Amino acid sequence: MKHPYFWFLILIFILQSCGSVKKNNAIVRSLHSPKELHEDVDAVYNQLQKHHPRLYQYISKDDLDYKFDSLKTTLKEPLSSHDFYEKLAPVLMAVRQGHIAVMPPQIEFTRKERKALMKERFEFYDLDFNYIDKKLWVSGSKSDSLLIGSQVLQIENEPTTDLVAKYQTQYASDGFNKTLFDRQMGRAFQKLYARDKGFLDSLRVTFSKKDLLYTRVFRRIPKDSTTIKMDSLKRIKDSIKIANLTKAEKQIEKQKAKEKRLKDRIFGFEGSNGKYTRNFNYIEPDSSVAIMKIRGFGNGNFKKFYKQSFTQLDSLKTPNLVLDLRDNGGGRIEEIAYLYRYLAQEDFQFINASEVTSRLPFMVYTMSNGSPLGLKIVAGILSPFIVTHNLIKTKKVNDTIYYKFKYSKMQSPFENNFKGNLYVLINGNSFSATSILSTNIQASNLGTFVGEETGGAYNGTVAGLFKIYELPNSKVRVRIGLMQIDAPYKVEPDGYGIKPDVPIIPTWNDVLSERDPELEWILNHIENQKQ
Repeated sequence: MKHPYFWFLILIFILQSCGSVKKNNAIVRSLHSPKELHEDVDAVYNQLQKHHPRLYQYISKDDLDYKFDSLKTTLKEPLSSHDFYEKLAPVLMAVRQGHIAVMPPQIEFTRKERKALMKERFEFYDLDFNYIDKKLWVSGSKSDSLLIGSQVLQIENEPTTDLVAKYQTQYASDGFNKTLFDRQMGRAFQKLYARDKGFLDSLRVTFSKKDLLYTRVFRRIPKDSTTIKMDSLKRIKDSIKIANLTKAEKQIEKQKAKEKRLKDRIFGFEGSNGKYTRNFNYIEPDSSVAIMKIRGFGNGNFKKFYKQSFTQLDSLKTPNLVLDLRDNGGGRIEEIAYLYRYLAQEDFQFINASEVTSRLPFMVYTMSNGSPLGLKIVAGILSPFIVTHNLIKTKKVNDTIYYKFKYSKMQSPFENNFKGNLYVLINGNSFSATSILSTNIQASNLGTFVGEETGGAYNGTVAGLFKIYELPNSKVRVRIGLMQIDAPYKVEPDGYGIKPDVPIIPTWNDVLSERDPELEWILNHIENQKQ
């Protein structure tokens, strides 16, 4: 029997949760006085000055001071948290540090409401978008293929051009390059629209396709019960099938399932879209060209994947490798440093010691007012170890504090490192850790870059650890990078991405016809080299 206080504690937790939802929603719906908004502006600027190690890298202190002062002069009337967010975001994005993010508070739902919503889906989220030639296109649809190839002209009564112009002030690239803005708009449009409009039951969208205008209303509908029934029937049939198998056949099926689970872990299976984070294959029927597609550096057992892939490349003496980093937003330093050991040809230092503003960066990260309570509790318990670790890892040099990752030490390539021709595909969505890896590859003359300039800067980025700071009155949340992460290589002028040796930008017709002009150029180039 459970402890007599168990159900009492559960009741208290539920009541607190309900109270938290009500309190949050009251803040979202309320208006904040100019005085409160001024306090929030001062608070966020103070946090940036205190914790961001490269706040004035791409904008002078005088210019940023002026922007914050100007913002305060416009706050003369009470505003909702969302309206304040729309005024604050462009000022923070003027810092031009792509990892700074701003998030307005949203209406929350009770557990009962969330459970009901789980049984529904919003048809609008079935669409995939691309933003090319200053137009928003439907590039994919899970439920209506006829929409593919349509241009989105208007949502409700707002032209798409106006929405895009507003949303592109709410995120930034690293520095001055522009390629991330259009690329990211296609991927993030639905998220930005939901952040802007909140919870919606329906949405009227006007499209254009082959000079024909049409309107479609997207609704929140029950999840397809037919699909659910079919899945249930399939599971029943599979169970019956397995039950009728011989012992040897059951063992084979069990082994197949085990192998799939192993592959899912190594390749990083993404359940939301049914794809793998990492893929490795050869161009058929030509085994002289291998393609390694990496969608992100944050999912799955990467060491086994790279070990298997480069062992195969080495054993087959594959002469050409295409490393596809397009639309890779970054991830773990550990993974890119490990991958680079398979690409490097001599001893190397992967990154510099990271500039920080505190001797205790991990405590700044864990004890932020926007960090989850559970994280704070764990950090509090482990604080003696965290503090000791941070003090050992940090060092002050000429009034600047540095945190030393192990990746800033000299390292050697793996024995079976790739020694053939390397081609690297990049675009505006190649960001963060992807840019750090690309900088090392390009600076060491290890490969040919094809595509467009990366959204992440050549000279590094402020990331690594983040402080999530919740503003005291509006409850707008701001993400602040705490560590300057950069390779030992620099270019001038500062503030631009890794630029391709062969610039190629796909057109909308390329996307619609599923043509890959960047990869085509590489394959043609390899063929010409053979001849």
